[in-house]
Amino acid sequence: MAAQQPRIGLIDDPRLLAGAAGGLVSALAALWAFRGLPAGLGLFWLSPLPLFLAGLGFGKLALAIAVGAGGAALLAVTPGLLPLLLWLALYGVPVLLLVAVGLRRGPRIDLTAPMALLGLWPAGLTLLASILAAGHGGLEAVLRSTVELGLAQMEAEVPATAVDQIVRLNAAALALWLAIALVVNAAAAQGFLGRRGLALAPAPRWREARLPAWYPALPALAGIAWLLTGPEDALLPLSLCLVLAVPLLLQGLAAMHTRLVRHSARLPLLILFYVLILVFSLPGALVLVVLGLLEQYGRRNPPANM
Repeated sequence: MAAQQPRIGLIDDPRLLAGAAGGLVSALAALWAFRGLPAGLGLFWLSPLPLFLAGLGFGKLALAIAVGAGGAALLAVTPGLLPLLLWLALYGVPVLLLVAVGLRRGPRIDLTAPMALLGLWPAGLTLLASILAAGHGGLEAVLRSTVELGLAQMEAEVPATAVDQIVRLNAAALALWLAIALVVNAAAAQGFLGRRGLALAPAPRWREARLPAWYPALPALAGIAWLLTGPEDALLPLSLCLVLAVPLLLQGLAAMHTRLVRHSARLPLLILFYVLILVFSLPGALVLVVLGLLEQYGRRNPPANM
């Protein structure tokens, strides 16, 4: 009599276990930050890492389970919907979208659509915030009151012109922070899984990522709208232009690393460039955007795009 094969129940499915564990760990890291506990900011930065580990190691179903488990955990232990919505908007939904579009072509990771999402998702959040702020004086009024409240809590005296500058760049700064957090955690998760032979797909060449050919038209159109809009309504198109330019900036950083990869003084030059970018933020960002565009459209044999 042949021995019966052991049945594998639902609870033994590694996708379920990995998804539930990843979602709960991510929610715990976010909750730690929401409660203001020590090292909360660092843990909040790492909150997407368990989600990427579940998605890049066990697939899209495991990631969907992770987002559901993490959302349910936050809903159960936090008052109101704000912590849940914040976690979903910053990490849960964008990680789900990035992994889904990145793995849509089978056994390899395509970075073209995920690169575009790093700008499209924050732009969508900016539009949503503008709609929600319409009943409270508009987006500029809400951002200004938020910035002034934050400065008051830090007991910092900032001139009115500096406050205006912070308000104008607030959306772009948040979009850049979100893009860097997602990219760094995705790369860390892929590297961790790859070294252990658990990754679903081989690591892509991150520095060769290219945006879709149509993407640069979006920040250009937003910039034109900003130039044509009156000062009282200029913040939204300006914010959209800057937010949509973030993937171009990241592509410029990748191009800078690629061009210096074989240079003998690569490390000192990279340190110098990063210092200059930090000191001259806006001009440095503009140079990176231009470099990214030149790398994409100036190459004789550019990679194929969507």
